[in-house]
Amino acid sequence: MRICVYGAGSTQIKSKYTDEAYKLGEEIAKRGHDLVFGGGSTGIMGAVSKGAIDNHGKVLGIAPEWMEEFEGICKDCDEFIYTESMDERKKLFLENSDAFIIAPGGIGTLDEFYEVIVLKKLNRHDKKIVIFNMFNYYDHMLEMIDFMIEEGVIRAGRDKKTFKIADSIEKVFKILERE
Repeated sequence: MRICVYGAGSTQIKSKYTDEAYKLGEEIAKRGHDLVFGGGSTGIMGAVSKGAIDNHGKVLGIAPEWMEEFEGICKDCDEFIYTESMDERKKLFLENSDAFIIAPGGIGTLDEFYEVIVLKKLNRHDKKIVIFNMFNYYDHMLEMIDFMIEEGVIRAGRDKKTFKIADSIEKVFKILERE
């Protein structure tokens, strides 16, 4: 399975997140899956790719050429696709992935997450999406989604079923591999 991981590229992120992201990359490789990611060498992205690479996993990075102005680019990927835009990058994430894991991240991660959810809701794909809520990182966002359901802005049944939530690496893979 080709698993796309969305997550922060920030160098300011707390080490508990990058430590867990490394373990996630390690587990992706050990289970024989391939990693698809945003190509960064720092933060969650850097940690998950390092975990996969250190354990002989196959890694595909995808990023606009100009991204190096903002963060380091992982030089150890098996393959790297440079794009001209973020839109092209997100399109290639979808084309090159069988499932998505949403790890802790910022605005860019939320953009990628919401786009992949909307496209699933609109029947543009039927790939699994797992929010990896490590250390309860996404609790407030999930509360906001519940509030939006209560207010009638989004539908509880269909909309909330577009993704699953896991609070451990074990649960992430239970969803991806068994459900």
